[in-house]
Amino acid sequence: MNPRLSSRLLAWYRTHKRTPPWRDHPDPYAVWVSEIMLQQTRVETVIPYFEKWMRLFSSVRSLANASEQEVLNAWEGLGYYSRARNLHKAAKIVAEQYNGRLPRDLDELRRLPGIGRYTLGAIASIAFGMDVSALDGNIKRVYARIFDVTEPVDSPAGEKILWDLADEHIPKGRAGDYNQALMDLGSLICVPKNPRCLICPLMNLCQARLNGVQDQRPVKTPKKDVPHYVHAAGVIVERGRVLLAQRPSQGLLGGMWEFPNGRVSGDPARELSDALETSYQLRLRVIRNSRAAAPLSANKLGIVQHGYSHFSVTTHVFRCELVSVPKGSNLKWISLKELDAYPMGKIDRQIAKMIAK
Repeated sequence: MNPRLSSRLLAWYRTHKRTPPWRDHPDPYAVWVSEIMLQQTRVETVIPYFEKWMRLFSSVRSLANASEQEVLNAWEGLGYYSRARNLHKAAKIVAEQYNGRLPRDLDELRRLPGIGRYTLGAIASIAFGMDVSALDGNIKRVYARIFDVTEPVDSPAGEKILWDLADEHIPKGRAGDYNQALMDLGSLICVPKNPRCLICPLMNLCQARLNGVQDQRPVKTPKKDVPHYVHAAGVIVERGRVLLAQRPSQGLLGGMWEFPNGRVSGDPARELSDALETSYQLRLRVIRNSRAAAPLSANKLGIVQHGYSHFSVTTHVFRCELVSVPKGSNLKWISLKELDAYPMGKIDRQIAKMIAK
């Protein structure tokens, strides 16, 4: 352990620390919510979501008593929706088993849905003052540069090295401030590209800088090519209502609502009918203009694109009419005026805005 590392870092933190609304919050619930939201998401993006969330669900019990749709609606746009579902599930457990108070026991904490090793360390150190290390993306980058870690930080070997370094350098009684100082240093100074080494409080301790390789750290495993998929979606409106489908509770965008759509391999206009019949047992008919049947392509509303973490999607959107809707399915007629109340992913929210114009 190098005591100069923690002393310099904590001195810098006293003067330069950020002050988001969850920092120094007296309620461990607020720390928990913020740490879940901050997973793979920037502080600037999280702040308005956190503030809205705490207005809607001010306590563990209020979150536990909310419906999944209310929870997903509040989370909409923040992405990685399994975080919201796990937070909701965990709140129910805390309300029922721990009288609405987040448990301080590390084993009990780590058993809650959505709490992994990093989140456990952040909550334990920041909310409860325990001497527990944390390791998010910012902290990994800081440690990889300070100690010139040559193993890929996203590999098992690299992860072990970084966790060992994190555990070794925790200053007793100051873990909460120390972990937050590392997060802030990674966000403000030790940034991914062109790190601001000349104003870094750890400049003279940084082995990567001394070796002239700070721009080459952290080392990461080469990314695979991101696949791209093409979808066709049908907008079906009757008497001021639109037909939506609810996604399965598990998996990508679990529990969210979408316009019926399917993956296509050729012409989206020609394959839409077959795709929706295969996926939803929907039978479509072509919208008619006067006496003549309009080609489906003439009823195209637009194209929507979005990139997820592991793939990207281009969705071609068409206005359609139905022959029939199967009973007992995940389909539901929704008033156009109520679309905002139904949580959607970014592609479907853009489609909703198309038809609201």
